[in-house]
Amino acid sequence: MNKQIDEKIVQACLKGDLKAQHAFYTFFSSSMFAVCLRYSNTREDAKDILQDGFIKVFAKLSQYSGKGSLEGWLKRVFVNTALEHYRVNKVYQAQSDVMEALQVSTEANAIGHLTEQEILLVMQQMAPGFRTILNMYAIEGYTHAEIAEVLGISEGTSKSQLSRARVVFIQTWKKMQIVKK
Repeated sequence: MNKQIDEKIVQACLKGDLKAQHAFYTFFSSSMFAVCLRYSNTREDAKDILQDGFIKVFAKLSQYSGKGSLEGWLKRVFVNTALEHYRVNKVYQAQSDVMEALQVSTEANAIGHLTEQEILLVMQQMAPGFRTILNMYAIEGYTHAEIAEVLGISEGTSKSQLSRARVVFIQTWKKMQIVKK
């Protein structure tokens, strides 16, 4: 979508035009679903987050100022929706694999050889706390201070969880490779 089309569809959506809302949803749903998948355990959870996200988008569309990319604004809404889903479902808990993960050595280039689909599959196997922090830091570009504020944890916890998440990512990927063979 180009900027002019964005503005026309946004204005029509704000007026409650169902055809415009459907076009808006159709255009953005697959890219926003990918965001939801990165934060969820299952496709069903991702679908729930996607639905909640679009409800929020249409309710808050008047807050989009037109500055910056519409897709960037949408992505932020969906990330926040996924994080809210995460907090509401109280999945931020102690990780059972922490001690084992600390003993695993990391491989620096493990992620570089994986496809986007393989990365998604590995991340969906990870504990929600590790997955969330890895997503926020490595994919969404949040700082540790921002992660700490959003999740209600300390910066040190964010840093240590990220370190452990990287180890668990590689460990999970290795386990998946063994199963493939």
